[in-house]
Amino acid sequence: MSEPESRTAPLKRTPLYDSHRAAGARLVEFAGFEMPVQYEGVVAEHTAVRTAAGLFDVSHMGEALFDGPRALDAVQRLVTNDCAKLAVGQSLYSPICYPDGGIVDDCLVYRFGDTRYVVVINASNIDKDLAWMREHAGVAVEDLSDATCLLALQGPRAAAILARAAARDDVAAVPRNSYVELSVAGRPCKAARTGYTGEDGFEVFTDAPDGAAVWAALLEAGAADGLKPAGLGARDTLRLEARLCLYGNDIDQTTNPLEAGLGWTVKLDKPDFIGRDALRAVKAHGPARKLVGFEVTANAIARHGHAVYESEGAAAESPCGVVTSGTKAPTVGKPIGLAYVPAALSAVGQALWIDVRGKRVPAVVVKTPFYKRPEK
Repeated sequence: MSEPESRTAPLKRTPLYDSHRAAGARLVEFAGFEMPVQYEGVVAEHTAVRTAAGLFDVSHMGEALFDGPRALDAVQRLVTNDCAKLAVGQSLYSPICYPDGGIVDDCLVYRFGDTRYVVVINASNIDKDLAWMREHAGVAVEDLSDATCLLALQGPRAAAILARAAARDDVAAVPRNSYVELSVAGRPCKAARTGYTGEDGFEVFTDAPDGAAVWAALLEAGAADGLKPAGLGARDTLRLEARLCLYGNDIDQTTNPLEAGLGWTVKLDKPDFIGRDALRAVKAHGPARKLVGFEVTANAIARHGHAVYESEGAAAESPCGVVTSGTKAPTVGKPIGLAYVPAALSAVGQALWIDVRGKRVPAVVVKTPFYKRPEK
């Protein structure tokens, strides 16, 4: 009798799959979805976001709804940041932690009504996060992921493009981490001034059936400004230049927010939340290791998983750390990355050595973010 034929689950597709195919996108598997990694090319799309604007499909992200009189208490218990300070129309970034301080996921929390909160979570963690939330929230948690299309319009021209597409003169006045309700292509949207690129921009929520029309209208409105559709490749290089963590690379269940440089998101004085006691202990003693930014000072690129050493030293020397993200940064023009190293080796200017394909290459700890957009 022959072995049973192996079966894999078919890849999911966002509401914009046909739009990506029509635009000639190169599609790859990511977090169980068939997603565009690039259209014209990673560097061209990265540069468009830094100089004009780029439009990303991020509909693979998950959305969890908390609604009702106990919604705030439930979200507060799950996240480390303080959602009590959110007014209707505002959002904040926060880790979600395990009792030992390890990170379940990082998320954005939006207050969409008096008792209505939507938590946007990473695509690779949707099932895990929803199970964790439902186990610990004490209230009903509704999965809105399949019903939602989410677009990210990012870059210095993003506000002008959105204003034109929505025929709204007030878009530029929307504060950071706030949203406005508007209409694009006759479809209702919520446009939040948030993003994952280090640039100004908006993340636009609309109903899944309306996504393709909104996508097309935004691209048309931005054509004269140099707006380009952009894929996951540029999204990764942009976020790394801005020193924004990627779950599964820079943060995961084995890392805590304090060592990852996310201490500003941990409000230890708010009412009890999962992981507070463990994070208080880390805060009291100081993290044993830290996530640092580095530049490779040789002609080499460090990648996720590469070992970090304190010296060029002998082969018998044990690694002192590990690279979590690395690339040749298009805007910065240098090989950069993030790595966990002992706290004693985390100061700016510290020399490090990184094993790149069996050869130790020199690197130096640098101040982050690697790139910061110019002030207007």
